[in-house]
Amino acid sequence: MGRNKRVVNIGGVKIGGNNPVAIQSMCNTDTRNIQKTVNQILELENAGCEIIRVAVPDMEAATAVKEIKKQIHIPLVVDIHFDYRLALECMKNGADKVRINPGNIGDHDRVKQVVQMAKERHIPIRIGVNGGSLERNLLQKYGGVTADALVESAMGHVEILDKLNFRDIVVSIKVSDVPKMLAAYRKFNEISDIPLHIGVTESGTVKSGTIKSAVGIGALLAEGIGDTMRVSLTANPVEEIYTAYDIQKVLGMREKGAEIISCPTCGRTKINLIPIANEVERRTANIKKPIKIAVMGCAVNGPGEAREADIGIAGGNGEGLIFKKGEIVRKVAEDRIIDELMAEINKML
Repeated sequence: MGRNKRVVNIGGVKIGGNNPVAIQSMCNTDTRNIQKTVNQILELENAGCEIIRVAVPDMEAATAVKEIKKQIHIPLVVDIHFDYRLALECMKNGADKVRINPGNIGDHDRVKQVVQMAKERHIPIRIGVNGGSLERNLLQKYGGVTADALVESAMGHVEILDKLNFRDIVVSIKVSDVPKMLAAYRKFNEISDIPLHIGVTESGTVKSGTIKSAVGIGALLAEGIGDTMRVSLTANPVEEIYTAYDIQKVLGMREKGAEIISCPTCGRTKINLIPIANEVERRTANIKKPIKIAVMGCAVNGPGEAREADIGIAGGNGEGLIFKKGEIVRKVAEDRIIDELMAEINKML
C-alpha cells in the first residue's frame, strides 16, 4: 500500500497522502513547569522539530497546556493514559492531537465524550500501541508480544473509533525489538489506510538508539511506510531531531541542512581528521540551507572523491586544501582549517 494513506491534519501539519514525513519529538521536562517546557520546545523548533508531544500525568499538567500552547509555534500533542478527563481538558486548552488508547479509558460514554470533543474541534487521536503495555488477553492468546498481537491490539482500538464514525486517526505500534517492530508496521500497513507514526521505542542512548532507529525507521521509510516519525533517544531531545533529519536525508527525502561527507582515514592521512570532522559537524548542525560538505584526509584524492560536494577540505601534512565543487580554492594551515572552511560556508548561505 505504501504511502497511500488518508490525510490527517495535526494543527496545520498534514500527514498521510503525499505529504512529507513529519518529524516529531517529546519533551523530557515536567509539563507542569511551563517555562522550562516552553524553552525546550523553542530549542526543538530551532533544530527543525515539526510536531512536539508532552506528557500529561495529571490535571495540573493539562491546565499548563493552555499557556505552553500560547508560547510555541508548532503543533502540540498531549500524551495521556487512562484518564479521559485529562484528554477533555487538554483539548479545551488547545492541544492539536491527543495520544490516548480508547480501549483503556473506561466505558463507552467516556470514549464518546472524548471523540465528540475531538470531532467538534477537528483534533486527531493517535492510538499508541506499545509492546510493554499490551493487553493481557492478547499476551495469552499469542504467547507474548508478537507482531500479530500488536496489530490486533491496534485494530481493536481503531474499531472503537470507527463505530463512532471518527476518522482522524493516527496509529503507532512501537516495540524496542526492531524485527518485531518492522513486522508489525508492515502487517498494519497492508490492512489499513490510517497514517502511521513510526519509531523504535526505548531504543537507547545516542549511539545504540541511533543505530536501532536508523535500521528500523529507515527500512520502513525506504518501503514507503510511515507518515510521521520520532527517534526515541536517552538524550537531549534535540539529538532526536538531528538523527531524524539525517535518516531522511540519507534516503533522499529531505535536503534541509548540511550533509557531511568524510573519509574513514587511512595511512595517507597526515592531518588530525577525526576531531576536525566532528567539529565541522557540530558547527554546521543548525544550518537550514541544503549544503554538502566534504571533510577528507588526503590531498591527493580528496577533492576528486568529493567532487559532488559543494565545499570541502582535504588534509595535507599540517595543512589542508579548501575546495569547491572539486576545484581547489586555497591552501590553509591545519590550525586554521575549520575557521577558514566555516568562513567560506557562511559566504554560501
